[in-house]
Amino acid sequence: MKITAIHTHRLTQALDGDERFDSAFSTFTERAACLVEIETDAGITGWGECLGPTAVNAAIVQAMTPALIGRDPLMIEPIWFDLYAAWRDQGQRGATVTAQSGIDIALWDIAGKHYGVPVHTLLGGAFRADVPAYATGGFRPHGRDRLDRLVEETAGYIAEGFTATKIKIGFGVDKDEAVIRAVRAAIGDAHLMIDANHGYDAIEAIELGRRVADCRIDWFEEPVVPENLTAYVRVREGQPIPVAGGETWHGRAAHRQALDAEAVDILQPDVAGCGGITEMRKIIADAETRGIRVVPHVWGTGVAVAASLHMLATIPPQPGRHVARDPWLEFDRTPHAYRMAVLRDPIEHHAGRVAIPTAPGLGIEIDREMLAKFRA
Repeated sequence: MKITAIHTHRLTQALDGDERFDSAFSTFTERAACLVEIETDAGITGWGECLGPTAVNAAIVQAMTPALIGRDPLMIEPIWFDLYAAWRDQGQRGATVTAQSGIDIALWDIAGKHYGVPVHTLLGGAFRADVPAYATGGFRPHGRDRLDRLVEETAGYIAEGFTATKIKIGFGVDKDEAVIRAVRAAIGDAHLMIDANHGYDAIEAIELGRRVADCRIDWFEEPVVPENLTAYVRVREGQPIPVAGGETWHGRAAHRQALDAEAVDILQPDVAGCGGITEMRKIIADAETRGIRVVPHVWGTGVAVAASLHMLATIPPQPGRHVARDPWLEFDRTPHAYRMAVLRDPIEHHAGRVAIPTAPGLGIEIDREMLAKFRA
């Protein structure tokens, strides 16, 4: 079997005024995605997704394509090594790694379809048939009061059947404390996570963590900029809420630096950004060796969600015990018209849990009409 063609599909959806939202550092005026399609001479097609800027990812995937045409797609590890080595001097993290992630996921999809088994079987088997999902939302809305909107939104997630939700902070300690307390009151005993999207410095993050420590928060995500591991350590030592991070550390070398520094309690690699399935399984193994929880970051279409579910299936229980603690799936609930529409069989939650795909490969089929409809 040989690779015969690689295509990128850039998708976009403009958000209307009231649909737009802010994280601590950016404004979302559209939803954009870059899917990778790999064709073979055996008639098997694989799909992957890249995290991050779509035009940049697509351009790098296209630049990598000549090195892939004619190769056996089942040689996943050699292909990963060769691509990374060829692009190492241009960056061990960032867009070169996110682009390679989409290629790698597509190769695993091909392999699963070739052998007739789901990706998690190729990885050694699944520890679980489904996982709990937490609703990601809680951004700062446009056109509405932030506190009122987040109370309504998060209470709605709990009414929908979720048992956990995550909200965005990083807009100022006083304002964020008020929102956190209001949301906690609105969702009762449900799990609550907070994500600053590196909107604080260490001083602010420590102050906030101390102020809201009584609000039973599962983790404090990306409190400070990702490149400043010293600040991560200061936040982890200076306040009681578990610290999480990892979505922008990309490959295993960067994650290892964070683990060596003891910067986080919870590691959050993204399979569409960390180098794909090949790299993420090594990151998971490294974290397991050190006793660090892994809760993957997920942000994208159903392709990225499916790939993440296969990774979640293979994360070993930590610790092993009679009643195991399952890792969470991040389940984005913000405005996104094609997130699941690109799949013929959308991935949905049932009472706050999501099933691990069991069909060959990633276990998904792409709706090409939706690709055409949302083409950038």
